[in-house]
Amino acid sequence: MGSKQVKGKGKRPGLLRLVTIGLAVAAVVKELRTPPDERTWHGTIAGFVPYEFRVPTLARAKERWWNPEGAHYLGPQVFGVGWTVNVGKVVALVKGRMADD
Repeated sequence: MGSKQVKGKGKRPGLLRLVTIGLAVAAVVKELRTPPDERTWHGTIAGFVPYEFRVPTLARAKERWWNPEGAHYLGPQVFGVGWTVNVGKVVALVKGRMADD
């Protein structure tokens, strides 16, 4: 009996995963090239992609995942490279549109 592979679930990582890993490595290298007393372990790489390698905190998670008064719908990850959705802002938008109807 042969086993079936689900499309996209093979052993080779996808392009998005490779790009994410590459950006994470570049961010770590950027931090390690910075003098130790100036390292922040958060910032941007490639000019616009945010990274966050500080230990996650509840306050930071809340700020990034649930901030209805925030200015943006996307923000930096709580930990890692890339963006996360500000669910609080999305919920506020939906509630506002529902109230207008």
